[in-house]
Amino acid sequence: MSAVIETFKLGFPWQTFDPFLFCVFHNDKFPKGNGNFGPDASLAGRNIGQDFAWKDGWNMYHGAKVPGFPGHPHRGFETITLVNEGLVDHADSLGAAGRYGGGDTQWMTAGKGIQHSEMFPLVNTDSTNPLELFQIWLNLPAASKMVSPDFKMLWREETPIVEVNDGDKSATVKVVAGEFAGQRPPSPPPNSWAAEASNEVAVWHIKIPQGGSIQLPAASAGLSRVLYLFSGHSVTLGDEVLPLNHGAKLQSDQAITILADETPAQLLMLQGRPINEPVVQHGPFVMNSAAEIQQAFEDYRRTLFGGWPWDSSEPVHKHVHGRFAKYIDGHYVEKAL
Repeated sequence: MSAVIETFKLGFPWQTFDPFLFCVFHNDKFPKGNGNFGPDASLAGRNIGQDFAWKDGWNMYHGAKVPGFPGHPHRGFETITLVNEGLVDHADSLGAAGRYGGGDTQWMTAGKGIQHSEMFPLVNTDSTNPLELFQIWLNLPAASKMVSPDFKMLWREETPIVEVNDGDKSATVKVVAGEFAGQRPPSPPPNSWAAEASNEVAVWHIKIPQGGSIQLPAASAGLSRVLYLFSGHSVTLGDEVLPLNHGAKLQSDQAITILADETPAQLLMLQGRPINEPVVQHGPFVMNSAAEIQQAFEDYRRTLFGGWPWDSSEPVHKHVHGRFAKYIDGHYVEKAL
């Protein structure tokens, strides 16, 4: 039996499978910054507030002056923001904040409700500001949908990158969640579906050189296991060729070899045990029933999930010279750029 169940073309967002709800890949070639963290370029012709046209190779998204996603609410799931290049400024309704990027990951449990913003500050004023990131939504089971909000930084310095040798070629696996070759990253927030090892949640960023290969080990049966090819030309999965910008759903209990063809390849793998509960989603809220969605909207109108303690809906951390996290409990961590 082939390890490949099906293949599919990637859209926006990418197709995902339980326990994952959503995955997008942002790859913006932002220009020089204007000194106020926005682009040193005209915004004429852009649908400001809803700019997803990739004009000139980049978007403003929902930002008006700084690209990104101004304050917005979530309830009932988690966001995993894995930044390969560029920076993200986090701010939220509970007063927590952060700047991260260049290999860092933020893992946020929205739980019973939080507002947050994700802005992309263009800090370089004498060179371009490329940004490459994934945002992944991981569902929470009914028992955890109303837990207190939390987030955790998985700094690049603490995230394992496993090198796998294939003759004179070396592939790498960046282990954001799960385990590969005995290497595990720091744990996710405690109420995450990924916090229980038996759920076998894995998030791996795989890089394979031209003509190189890597074998993904078998996991337990019955997991969702999906590969997304987002950079390169094509890879061979067993006997099947997977072209660029395609995904493959795999049998989780079968090992499979990935062979890069004409060019180096990069893939994202998402794996996890399905939650197997009803999913009712409306915009930023993901619950188990329509009544719970209605309650989420009512709660947000009443409480604003803690309000918004920032002087802008799209705050950037203007006086910070490095990466940092100020957590909900006030704990502060700083890292060099």
